[in-house]
Amino acid sequence: MSNLGIFMAVVGAVCAALFAGIGSAKGVGMVGEAAAGVVSQDPSKFSKVLILQLLPGTQGLYGLLTAILLLSRIGVIGGSAAALTTAQGLTFLAACLPIAIVGLFSGIYQGRAAVAGVGIVAKRPEESGKSIIMAAMVETYAILALLVSILLIYNIQI
Repeated sequence: MSNLGIFMAVVGAVCAALFAGIGSAKGVGMVGEAAAGVVSQDPSKFSKVLILQLLPGTQGLYGLLTAILLLSRIGVIGGSAAALTTAQGLTFLAACLPIAIVGLFSGIYQGRAAVAGVGIVAKRPEESGKSIIMAAMVETYAILALLVSILLIYNIQI
């Protein structure tokens, strides 16, 4: 198959956006469920729980960014697609795995941490900053995975 390289690279882009997006959707959904309970009891806490709900959504953005950068790098977006060997395509696929896998799990686990933070806000709203920090700590690993994926994408020879 003459287009196997480009196909494998596109599969990598799809994996980055898909798996990181699933993690974000799961995390944001969990926090939304918890936040709805708090807001139903005290609507004034909406802004505090909304921040916690937004946090797990970033992994999906990182996966989308990785996909766009890869598709741009190989010419699928904004140019003509490069002729990639199967090995190059597989290398691009592998470059997307850090954000795909870490984005999936960190989105879910950040959601779990943020759900716990919603519990803090429900009982002690003045401590919302601490709950945001605890949930944001999970973000570190998604950022590191994003960095690894981007560095790999831009250092593959085509």
